[in-house]
Amino acid sequence: MSDKNDHPPAVPLRRTRRAPLGAGLAAVAGLAALLAATVPAPAAAAGSGTPSPAAPSPAASTPAASSPAAPAPAGAPSRTPVPAPVPGEDPRIRPYLPAPTGPRPVGTTSLHLTDTSRPDPWVPAAGNRELMVSLWYPAASRTGHPAPYMTAKESELVLAGTGVTGVPPDALSRTRTHAVADARPAGRRHGLPLVVLSPGFTWPRSSLTALAEDLASHGYVVAGIDHTYESFTTTFPGGRVATCAACSIESEEDFGAKVVRGRAADVSFVLDELTGPHSRWPGGTLIDRSRIAMAGSSIGGASAPATMLADPRVRAGINLDGTMFAPIPASGLDRPFMFMGQPAHAPGGEDPSWDRDWRRLTGWKRWLVVAGSVHASFTDYDMLARQIGVDLGGELTGTRSVEITRRYVRAFTDLHLRGRAQPLLDGPARRHPEVRFCAPGAGTCG
Repeated sequence: MSDKNDHPPAVPLRRTRRAPLGAGLAAVAGLAALLAATVPAPAAAAGSGTPSPAAPSPAASTPAASSPAAPAPAGAPSRTPVPAPVPGEDPRIRPYLPAPTGPRPVGTTSLHLTDTSRPDPWVPAAGNRELMVSLWYPAASRTGHPAPYMTAKESELVLAGTGVTGVPPDALSRTRTHAVADARPAGRRHGLPLVVLSPGFTWPRSSLTALAEDLASHGYVVAGIDHTYESFTTTFPGGRVATCAACSIESEEDFGAKVVRGRAADVSFVLDELTGPHSRWPGGTLIDRSRIAMAGSSIGGASAPATMLADPRVRAGINLDGTMFAPIPASGLDRPFMFMGQPAHAPGGEDPSWDRDWRRLTGWKRWLVVAGSVHASFTDYDMLARQIGVDLGGELTGTRSVEITRRYVRAFTDLHLRGRAQPLLDGPARRHPEVRFCAPGAGTCG
């Protein structure tokens, strides 16, 4: 079956259950492909199909825009031309993230972690599983330089991976952030809740920076994980770059379930490294190990239930617009969980996996859809696309997509990790008319 599209040229809302994971994203070329699809994409330029294995070894692998096109996988939709920037808008304008809304200064740092207990699931020749993790946290002061959003090389790889032309290769690296690089963390011992963020397939951990900065400004430690070889680019200390080796096999049967299982293992390992007796982060003693939640976009959100079932340390979870590739078992999940997505994820809509798993959520739960949103609206990318002159077809202008995602994710974590009442989660709010609460039994959202 083919993907459903909500408007021309083609911005897929979701993949069908039998389509390859990357089919929806592959259907859209250029930045729209990177930022608007509901499903992961192969690391291929527009006009190409599934690439040859991009990183069969741990050595750097850089996709070239001029590489010959590979044949598209069977059943993959045809590609459309790269969309031109919106007329009258300057594609070279410097993108920015909105300022965090909390009172605390924000710091950020990165950790290189190696799990010696398991080989890399995608590139066994690479040896032990390596991960890059970004931490955002309350800082002792605002003094210092904001951290870069990503490197110029990472921007080039992300844009090349989706066949983007017409914008500078370093466009995403120009994005202005607010967290101070390597700032000294602040807080009382075991006083800060932890939120783990898992990005969509092919998307780097930086795609959730605006959400992470905001949570940190409200007193959370946030850990964003790059799931190595599942992203267009992961940069390790010394400049070594891993690209998307997993993209070469993403059309295989049960690939999504494999990704989910691997991400659950990645998260548990990161929790060990952050909250164990010998934390790899100097601020590790600030983390309250009894208050941990997980949120993710696309398959990162779909991985949250599997992580919660495998690791009781994760008390609550959020799926931001991700198809549930690994079903919640019939025995159910009794911890708090929230679905939040675009209108295609309304009950009885184009993705039956949410209807199926909603019935298996036996604890506190909410199902929200956001009118006018597209898949990228729950990351930085819908907003950043507008800023560089690309129209993804969504209707949330300016920074509205980030504002909504931030507000509802924080309401959820404040309720379930801090015990603070959140009327915002009880029903529709005048200040957020785009957000609709779904009643699956009635098949409606209002």
